Amino acid sequence: MTPETIAFIGDGSWGTTLAVYLAQKKHPVFLWGAFPENIAAMKQQGENKKFLPGIRFPKDLHATSDLEEAIRNSSIVVLSTPSQYLDQVLKRIKKTHTYNSLKSKTLLSIVKGIDTRKLLCMSDLIQQELGKLRFAVLSGPTIAREVALGVPSTAVVASTNHQAAKHIQKLFNSQTFRIYRSSDVAGVELGGSLKNVIAIACGVCDGLGYGTNTKSAILTRGLVEMIRLGTHLGARAKTFYGLAGMGDLATTCFNPLSRNRSVGQALGEGKTITQVLKHMNMVAEGVETSKAVEKISRRSHIDMPICHEVYQIITRNKSPKKAVSDLMSRKTKAE
Repeated sequence: MTPETIAFIGDGSWGTTLAVYLAQKKHPVFLWGAFPENIAAMKQQGENKKFLPGIRFPKDLHATSDLEEAIRNSSIVVLSTPSQYLDQVLKRIKKTHTYNSLKSKTLLSIVKGIDTRKLLCMSDLIQQELGKLRFAVLSGPTIAREVALGVPSTAVVASTNHQAAKHIQKLFNSQTFRIYRSSDVAGVELGGSLKNVIAIACGVCDGLGYGTNTKSAILTRGLVEMIRLGTHLGARAKTFYGLAGMGDLATTCFNPLSRNRSVGQALGEGKTITQVLKHMNMVAEGVETSKAVEKISRRSHIDMPICHEVYQIITRNKSPKKAVSDLMSRKTKAE
């Protein structure tokens, strides 16, 4: 495959992982970060010690704090900023001299979350800010460090543009990273966002010392809630039974490296959300997503009891034991 130059706009663990991965495939890669001091440290240390320690940068990976440089030189622009900061970054992109050049590039989002102010999926937010572009999203059961270490993994690229989906699929696919295609942008995107809220609930069960029975129930009934909200927002139900839904959900709920599961565990052990987030370098997207989900489900009268209890624990300091008790005490019904 002819080498393509790729820009990653966001230097968190997942963006850095994929930047390293593509640079290992001999593609020139720009990894942009908002903080010059972090970029300077990466250049000096040859790795992203803050978000992906121990994974060395290949020679084709260039860390930069110059947004113009990253976009200007790339044919593919990957948005890898945490969801709560994406709106700010998009506005910065619009102010660059390279903004108009985006029409000739492919834009890929790997952001997982829902905008809490506008209640938009990331794809809708991106296109609202930047306009209609050649666009795709990538999501799936992918713990960043496992992908970085070459553990066999899978993901799904979704786009309404068939050629864009095939292009991204070919770019990322390898012996260790198998990529599937979909045209359900909303389903793939929402699967990667909503599962984080359910993962927090599963982590709460771990923190309370409950067993596999409880976690499996949360995971299964959580999937039902994901489908309810997802289909309301235009996704296809069957997408949630695939890699971007059930696959990502299982990985995030059971893997000890999962940030969202770890947040839930700390909450279950009695810590407040303020205490938990104070000691985290990385962003647990499920915390903010739970707030967006609560707003959307209330507005649209969608029954999402597990997500509601996660919201209550996070924003109202509700006792995790009381939250589980309230879930178990709900009126009985058919599955």
